[in-house]
Amino acid sequence: MQRRMGEAVARVARRVNETVESHGDTLDLADCKLVSFPAGIYKAVRSVADGIRHISLANNELRALGSRFATAFSQLQELNLEGNLLHRLPQELGSLLHLRAVNLARNKFRSFPEALTAAPALESINLEGNEIADVPTEALASMASLRSLNLRANPVCPAVRLLVRPLVPFELLLSPEATVP
Repeated sequence: MQRRMGEAVARVARRVNETVESHGDTLDLADCKLVSFPAGIYKAVRSVADGIRHISLANNELRALGSRFATAFSQLQELNLEGNLLHRLPQELGSLLHLRAVNLARNKFRSFPEALTAAPALESINLEGNEIADVPTEALASMASLRSLNLRANPVCPAVRLLVRPLVPFELLLSPEATVP
């Protein structure tokens, strides 16, 4: 077990170093067995954090994302958190002025992460495969940049289905009612 943990730590360190050394715009920490976002990464990427536009933390075991994340990566445009154990997001994510796409598919959200409704440039939200029954339709309808919201494989209640269609000016993806778990 220690060997696997050591390999996971080495993988994270290698990927962070690659981003820092290349001054890349992408930080890919997908499939690294992370249970939290390592605090040491903030210090390690400090010199290039403003240049990071894309972060993937997909397929880890993250249960939470701290408020420091949004302030450290203020220029973030795409965030992939698919396949984790998240059930909420920090309010600070709504302050990311350049965030265009968020992938939160296959997590543990029971309610819509309302912090996202404050992100002014957000165009695409993927919440497929969560446990969301209710959505803030008025807040979503007021999101000027939103183009696509994927709520497939969520138990979205019938009342929301009826309200949402006439209100939303974006592509809304829902599962047929008969196939919702």
